[in-house]
Amino acid sequence: MNNNLRNLLAVGIAAALSTACAAGPHQLARTVDDWDNRLYVQTPVMNGVLYVVPVIPLLTVCAALGDFFITDAACFWFDDAWDGHGTAFQHLKVEPTDGQLQSLMIEGSGWMAIQDK
Repeated sequence: MNNNLRNLLAVGIAAALSTACAAGPHQLARTVDDWDNRLYVQTPVMNGVLYVVPVIPLLTVCAALGDFFITDAACFWFDDAWDGHGTAFQHLKVEPTDGQLQSLMIEGSGWMAIQDK
């Protein structure tokens, strides 16, 4: 096998392995998102401060990196790729104090349709 073909094969395998790590339940990033959501509901001003400082953006980046290298890779390669079913992430239930927005994927939800609590 010549060197060019060997290099191309190595790049292809590396791309396939790293792309698989981008898919997954994103446990760390979604946990940061759940904390962000709960904090916003409880104290929106403090939540805004943590975006300006930038605590929440830095945690989001670190969590995404941790997911890429650890949690998503483990879920994908040790479970999901072999049985054809993905691992779900269950979001933290946050009770609304003022109103709530729904995911745009929920049937009957609407853009910026705030529902009373």
